[in-house]
Amino acid sequence: MNSDLKKLYPEIIKAHNDVPFHFEKRIGEGEVIKAYNPICGDRFELYITVDQHKISQLHFHGFGCAISKAATSILTKSLEGKTIEEALSVCNNFLGFINKEVHVDQLILPDDFLAFSGVHDFPERYDCATLAWKEMKKFLESMIAER
Repeated sequence: MNSDLKKLYPEIIKAHNDVPFHFEKRIGEGEVIKAYNPICGDRFELYITVDQHKISQLHFHGFGCAISKAATSILTKSLEGKTIEEALSVCNNFLGFINKEVHVDQLILPDDFLAFSGVHDFPERYDCATLAWKEMKKFLESMIAER
C-alpha cells in the first residue's frame, strides 16, 4: 500500500471498519436517523434513544466504504452517554476538523478524530467521513429547537 493510502486508512479506521462499535439494527427502539449518499451508495441508519436530554443508546447498521463505516462507528462511540448539547458540540468539533476550521489543539477526541486527517488530502472522501455526522447534527439541532 502506498504512503498516501496508508495515511487515508490508519489503523483506527481499519479497526472500526472491521469491528464497528454498536453495529446492530435496533428496530422499534427510539428514533431512526437515515444517512444516505446517493452518489457513492453509502447508507446507514442510526438508532438513537434519548432519555431526559441524554443519549442513552446509539447503534447503527448499514453499509458503506471503510471511511464512512469507521466514522459512523466513532460517532456512536463518541456520543453515547452525552447530553444533546454535549453531543452537538462533539459533532461540530468533528465536522470543523474535517472542514479545517478546528485546529488539532482544539479537538475533543484527538485520537479518534485525527484518524480522519487523511481526508484533508482526499477531498473526494469528505462526504464519506461526514455523512452520519451531518445527519446526527441536524437531528440534535432539531431536538434543541423543539424544547
